Amino acid sequence: MKNEKSYPVSELLDQQILLPDLLDEVPIGIAILDINGRIEIVNRTWQIMTGAEPDSVIGLKCMLGLRCDYCFRGCPVMAGKTSFNSIATDADIIDRSRIKIPIRLTIAPIFSGDNKLSGFVETIQDIRQVAELSSSASKAYSVGGLIGTSPQMVKVFSMIPSIAATDSSVLITGETGTGKDVLAEALHNTSDRAGGPFIKVNCGALPETLLESELFGHVKGAFTGAHENRPGRIKLAHNGSFFLTEVGDLPLSLQVKLLSFLDDREIYPLGSSKGFKANVRIIVATHRDLKQMVHDKMFRADLLFRLNVVHLHLPPLRERGEDILLLKNHFLKEYSKKFNKKIRGFTKKVAKILLGYNFPGNVRELSNIVEYAVNFCDRDCIGTEHLPAYLTEQDILRPVIESAKTSSEQTIQKEYNPAESWDHAEKQMIMEALIKNGGRKADAANSLGWSRSTFWRKIKKHSING
Repeated sequence: MKNEKSYPVSELLDQQILLPDLLDEVPIGIAILDINGRIEIVNRTWQIMTGAEPDSVIGLKCMLGLRCDYCFRGCPVMAGKTSFNSIATDADIIDRSRIKIPIRLTIAPIFSGDNKLSGFVETIQDIRQVAELSSSASKAYSVGGLIGTSPQMVKVFSMIPSIAATDSSVLITGETGTGKDVLAEALHNTSDRAGGPFIKVNCGALPETLLESELFGHVKGAFTGAHENRPGRIKLAHNGSFFLTEVGDLPLSLQVKLLSFLDDREIYPLGSSKGFKANVRIIVATHRDLKQMVHDKMFRADLLFRLNVVHLHLPPLRERGEDILLLKNHFLKEYSKKFNKKIRGFTKKVAKILLGYNFPGNVRELSNIVEYAVNFCDRDCIGTEHLPAYLTEQDILRPVIESAKTSSEQTIQKEYNPAESWDHAEKQMIMEALIKNGGRKADAANSLGWSRSTFWRKIKKHSING
């Protein structure tokens, strides 16, 4: 092999000067080795996972830089093999803090244009946070409250540890109810900032005048009603993570201030010229199409560029296949325990309805449906009579909807609003709880498993008197 003419990887990359920078944006560890298994390039994630500085590992044999147990149990690179198919295996590495980290390791040879071996590419993924949940028949994973077996969700799970190891800004996209808030908190709890605060602000929940003060704070006398100094939420998130949900609803004037903060990491409360350096990790989420909003001049392109360093997308529940079955069983167990009921499952009819339903409200809607059903189930199995009425009505209409023309579909969709239907079901649930408890609100709240404040808020929302 030593006498065979080869081409060092570094020479092949001479015309690709930007490759190392591009590799740094990939949220898995990547190393490029020469034909002798010596390290030539490593990306940022590889450095973070191993704890090694590039200057200390470039030129070393991979086994000395990576410190992986697979090096001693059949690694073809260490064995001097020049021809093999790509390999994917689970292994362990020892980082510079002497901590053992389970990884998913892949190794593949690199060939030049004339089919000469030029080196190897090696990738590593941290799988510490990916935990096995369910039966041997199907492999379920959970990270920080997110559950799923679908390829889209497993991909998200596998990326969380590597992303959490950096301080890069993260943009989470997905429809309402897909779990963006849960994913943001999982990123925080998996990171080195887990001991710090996790502060959330919903951009769509406050008017612009209050939102600015909520984000950046104000000093006494800054405006009418400002009777005392108040720190903003960004300052409260110092040394932790700041989560801005529904960032697509952020007014343009505040987009400018947020961009300024991202540039210098310094905030200025309203009415003050004294700044504060805030050490926070920024995570944002939205169900909107921000690129289209940039095109429509409703969102700043430069702000999107700064926020979209790492992008995670949560798929809608209707695209997650049998995750629906997994999640309904998970929620059944959770709410049965919460309401102290012994319910063993769902009838075949209910399972069929849930599997065929479109879930416009995604995982949040499924959770609400199961909570409702557990509340009203008086047997050991949930039947159709325990489901919100709009679900069984929708099931009856489904054949009509599926066979209707486009114009008919639009008419049906206009008449059927899932959010309104769920609101009706929730109102019915509250009223029945009040009747069952003789109008005693505290007892009704307790029977539903809600706090008093939550119960009062929902009574006000549905305009229930009494």
